[in-house]
Amino acid sequence: MSRTVLLNNLEHHDLRVIVARGARYGDGEMLAPTFFGEFRELQAHYPIVFQKTADGGFRSLALLGLRPGENLFLEPVHEPNHEPNHEPAPGAAANGERWDAHYLPMAIARLPFLIGIADEEPMVHIDLDHPRVVRGGDVGEALFLEHGGTSAFLEGVASLLRALHDGLRDDAGFIAALRRHELLEPFALDIRLDERSQHRLSGFHTIDERRLGALDGAALRALSQAGHLQAAYMALASLSRLRDLIERLSRRHAAGR
Repeated sequence: MSRTVLLNNLEHHDLRVIVARGARYGDGEMLAPTFFGEFRELQAHYPIVFQKTADGGFRSLALLGLRPGENLFLEPVHEPNHEPNHEPAPGAAANGERWDAHYLPMAIARLPFLIGIADEEPMVHIDLDHPRVVRGGDVGEALFLEHGGTSAFLEGVASLLRALHDGLRDDAGFIAALRRHELLEPFALDIRLDERSQHRLSGFHTIDERRLGALDGAALRALSQAGHLQAAYMALASLSRLRDLIERLSRRHAAGR
């Protein structure tokens, strides 16, 4: 359950947010919603796929794992000389996990914050029941300064939320262009971990490279002018990262995790 409220410096002056990564902090997710403007950063690390929505549309997603509730970019941290008061490595959680990629998807980085509507304006909200949220103490990042004003951390969060909010809104045009040219096709991936363990990834779509390459000049120009053509090819290129996900899953399977 979540308890989302409008963030303010009176009721929430002593809130802090844990920034270490780990499943205990809500990072154990298979999927991260994204938008075409983020594809450049994502494609170097994560496969980009598309999923049908309940209203018959599609949404863009970064694939973080191959099974529900599994994030293959969370890796254990081994610190042999760990002491009770020893700080974990940068990006690592106190329970010994780290995010094993140089770029963190915006939809993950924004937690526990979200954009909500207050007085008909988009405003920063926070989920008070999120495991990253703590009150008082010195763990995590402060949201407000001791003598008033917002912290640099919160200002960065607000900027990220605006970019994510606007990007997800604008992604509707990208999805509409893909559907108009019939560029989305379903795909399935069969994964064999050993003689007794197999897994199938399904329920997602990718871009049809053949149809994209067959578009006429006018269609390609329109896609290019909107920034959609480059994004489409980045999504295609990102599928090479499926091999990395399979290797990560195989290592976990071999280690019995």
